[in-house]
Amino acid sequence: MLVRDAIGEQLAGLGVRVAFGVVGSGNFHYTNALMAHGARFVAARHEGGAATMADAYARMSGEVAVLSLHQGCGYTNALTGIAEAAKSRTSLLVLTAEATEPTSNFFIDQAGMAEGAGALAMRVRSPETALVDVARAYAACKHQQRTVVLNVPIDVQDRELPAHARRRTFDPLGLPQPAPGDIARFVELIQAAERPVFVAGRGSRADGAKTALRELAAASGALLATSAVARGLFNDDPWGIDVSGGFSSPLTAELVSGADLVVGFGCALNMWTMRHGKLIGEHAKVAQVDIDPEAIGRNRDVDLGLWGGVAETARATTAALRETAGGDRRGYRTPEVGRRIRSSLRWNQVDFTDQSAGGRIDPRTLSMELNRLLPGERIVSVDSGNFLGYPSMYLDVPDEYGFCFTQAFQSVGLGLATGLGAALAQPGRLPVVGVGDGGFLMGITELETAVRLAVPLLVVIYNDAMYGAEVHHFGFDGPPLDAVVFPDSDLAAIARGHGCEAITVRETADLAPVKDWISTGPSRPMVIDAKVLSREGSWWLQEAFGH
Repeated sequence: MLVRDAIGEQLAGLGVRVAFGVVGSGNFHYTNALMAHGARFVAARHEGGAATMADAYARMSGEVAVLSLHQGCGYTNALTGIAEAAKSRTSLLVLTAEATEPTSNFFIDQAGMAEGAGALAMRVRSPETALVDVARAYAACKHQQRTVVLNVPIDVQDRELPAHARRRTFDPLGLPQPAPGDIARFVELIQAAERPVFVAGRGSRADGAKTALRELAAASGALLATSAVARGLFNDDPWGIDVSGGFSSPLTAELVSGADLVVGFGCALNMWTMRHGKLIGEHAKVAQVDIDPEAIGRNRDVDLGLWGGVAETARATTAALRETAGGDRRGYRTPEVGRRIRSSLRWNQVDFTDQSAGGRIDPRTLSMELNRLLPGERIVSVDSGNFLGYPSMYLDVPDEYGFCFTQAFQSVGLGLATGLGAALAQPGRLPVVGVGDGGFLMGITELETAVRLAVPLLVVIYNDAMYGAEVHHFGFDGPPLDAVVFPDSDLAAIARGHGCEAITVRETADLAPVKDWISTGPSRPMVIDAKVLSREGSWWLQEAFGH
């Protein structure tokens, strides 16, 4: 058996079910080997799209996804998606061919680029070490939640696997648990708090963390919020208050800013989640729990840092708290707070004045009507831009696997590919993607992929015919905006040319075909070219991002 065939067999045996990519000469054979052993290969039209599909699939499935790339240019085409995945600690294995001869046109420092993007760089070093190298890379993805770039030199993959080569696996190490003294200090902070709020981030989506956090919150009297990437985690908890940060509803922002103890669990407590610190009261205590000691206190000073896994820390703290206090505390869980959470927590419960006019629909009106029309079993993905809070907050999601937020790198153009990867990870749910007109056109290559794969993707274009974030940042009365304002385009016609169903929406009545499309059990995408009103910068850019 050649090394290239053994790589595909090994990864399938380790549990890889789906790979994404664009096949070239360098990755042709090991991609075929992976498919021959039962894995599905999703052929994208561009490596950048493939990278983001794989990232989204891994987030929404809980599996390690593989991204298969050609050496050199195939690899560099995928770098933005790889950087997003690395920043988000996605369990993504980038399997890329590598040219090792400096005379090759494809020769570049692929390992150096991986490390610069925040990924782990590894290599299949030789036929003798190939199986161990692959297993080690896979284990880093699965057990450390890291994005790994595994370089496969072309000359190595074409050699014979030695008869004595042995397969192996790497077992996970146990997550750290804070020292007893730190747990005792944490208990003291909780006992001194009257209005504690826990903010759960991506680290709280690990096995067992949700249940452990809910038990600790019940014992502490804490309200349960999430960062954007963990949205939906506590939807079924009566004391869940949705997303903390730029997307917070007025009530959520009020409750978080009124807390006297804010605890981040696997959450960076960054400018997105804390609105540049404005959501943390002047006299509030702050604690942070993370498996990465360098993450603790990185974005703001904390009164207590706990190095440990979310579930492990929560369980130990619950036991110590109940042993000390003898029972659960009421804390922030008062009847009045409970009533307000039930009546006015979500943006869909907040009154506003519909400003639709002149053939353009208010994006709030658009989003609320879509939320009413669409089935509850959905998976919502978003691109980046001035529009992004409307689908993020007005479209409800069923749980933490119903919202895919590839925004750690804040790159425009990832939305379509994000929606595709998320849809393949959760095929029983209606996939909905919110994009701006700029991001839609950047990522339009993968619209053909959605049609070819018969994915019933609902693409909602918030089309204001400009790069709205830049326009509103610099202002209509500032410097010339010619570079960021464009003529209105018939994006519905463009979508039909790709094989999609498509409509143009200027008022809510124009959305009627969406209901008909859903009722048919669709097997091809629908694109909504919504001509939205865009008179000012969105509140989440103004408040959370400093624009």
